[in-house]
Amino acid sequence: MAFEESFAVAWSHLDGNGHMANTAYMLIAIDCRFHYFASRGVAPADFARWRIGPAVRHDELDYYREMHFMQQARVNLAISGLAPDASRFRLVNEIRRPDGELAARVTSLGGWLDLEARKLVAPPAPLA
Repeated sequence: MAFEESFAVAWSHLDGNGHMANTAYMLIAIDCRFHYFASRGVAPADFARWRIGPAVRHDELDYYREMHFMQQARVNLAISGLAPDASRFRLVNEIRRPDGELAARVTSLGGWLDLEARKLVAPPAPLA
């Protein structure tokens, strides 16, 4: 599975050096993930109704090239690992500059958290 969308580096994404901040890369990756779900018909209200949400146990962020204010970019999402029951996952987001060069890669390990039981569970079919 691969999903991709574009974004522009916003003023709020910048750090004190005028580069895209590490937290901004994480937020772009998270937005991309939820935009993917929405593109597949899974809305925020569905997560609330199912009483389930993604829980990330570990994030790794690798930097390759700088990103600057108002620069256009692409972010993609791919599943690079999945438990047989889909309760746990490894997601990879790659953020690319307009010239296609890799700017950063976010790799996240997590699973689907049952918000009442407070444990990882297999997700409903639309998420699996």
